[in-house]
Amino acid sequence: MKRTSKVALALVLSTGMALTACAPTSDPAAAGDGDAASSVNIGIVYSKTGPLAAYGEAYYEGLQAGLDYATEGTGKVGDTELNITYHDDGGDPDKAVTVAKELIGKDYKILAGTASSGIALKLVEQAEQNKVLYISGPAATDSITGANKYTFRSGRQSMQDVATAGTFVDDLDGKKVTVFAQDNAFGQGNLAAVDALLGAQGAKVDSILVPEDVTEFTPFARQLVDGDPDLVFAAWAGTTSGSMWQALDQQGAFDVAPIVTGLGDIATYGAFGDAGEKISFLNHYFPGAAGTDAEKAMIDSIEAAGKEADLFSPDGFVAGQMIAHAVEEGGADVDSMVGALEGWSFEGPKGTTTVRASDHALIQNMYQVSLSKDGDKWIPELVETIDGEQVAPPEASK
Repeated sequence: MKRTSKVALALVLSTGMALTACAPTSDPAAAGDGDAASSVNIGIVYSKTGPLAAYGEAYYEGLQAGLDYATEGTGKVGDTELNITYHDDGGDPDKAVTVAKELIGKDYKILAGTASSGIALKLVEQAEQNKVLYISGPAATDSITGANKYTFRSGRQSMQDVATAGTFVDDLDGKKVTVFAQDNAFGQGNLAAVDALLGAQGAKVDSILVPEDVTEFTPFARQLVDGDPDLVFAAWAGTTSGSMWQALDQQGAFDVAPIVTGLGDIATYGAFGDAGEKISFLNHYFPGAAGTDAEKAMIDSIEAAGKEADLFSPDGFVAGQMIAHAVEEGGADVDSMVGALEGWSFEGPKGTTTVRASDHALIQNMYQVSLSKDGDKWIPELVETIDGEQVAPPEASK
């Protein structure tokens, strides 16, 4: 797949139409079953627009790089063309399902994409009902893993984030871990994950859940300090983030225990204010974190397209690798594709990456990261690479 077609691709996508990106066949239904397939139809359903468009763009750019890498720029595996079309979900689950059904009706064998957990779970259902291969993207909900035999993922899941947070304490047994979060579904979900995962390692988990309408965080920061935890897991989103971090800093919370939260995409690096240099960050990926040949190829390809690698670029790149491998080994036969991916270990941009055969969890390295300020710019720095097996999620059943 040649990157020189990117401008034309963007123009067609902007109209909301599907574009065949890799050597289209004159008959979209030409993909047959078995190794002799001349082409395989693949539909990428992702957020080109909508609230997760920035994540969608990072996924898309990573996917282009991954397909280039896995097919050596040919858009083919062996003699089989990858007939790929792109479709905007707009962040709308109903729209995504409509697109998926249309593609399945046109004999598409593989669906991939989406940063939205809500959309991913809808596509998981379509994969099972219609027996097509689905490879989800940055969507982090744990329930994707083990959902059914046809569903895989190209990114990490929430429990890998939580497990990485636990690595900031040498031994969790008997340690007090406090979840500092908003009292909503997001915060409660993080509390449940910390309790299930770190609690199972012997941690004593408690929480400070702050009502969503609160704008003065000093009393809650004081409560955190007085609780004297050994580790704090902060789960926060929205416009009050800056005020919350400022309150924790002013009340001396960083002197009590490591305060861990996730480091997101580049655009969010400055959202922590002066507290940014004091936070202990768990991280899925930042550009330069891994130093692998595959990562270099990914970054070079994305930069050649005039873009910048970001948090979810590896999710797209790995999706490209998985698609190519599934077709190379399975042709257009979905059951054969599933068998090819189960247990497959390969070198992704983050290093050795393994599709766990039992439940399709994607085992991959995670990172401990710090932020430092250089003028007006925030720079991520690698503290430690955490081996993927160390932070592998508990096994789910399919």
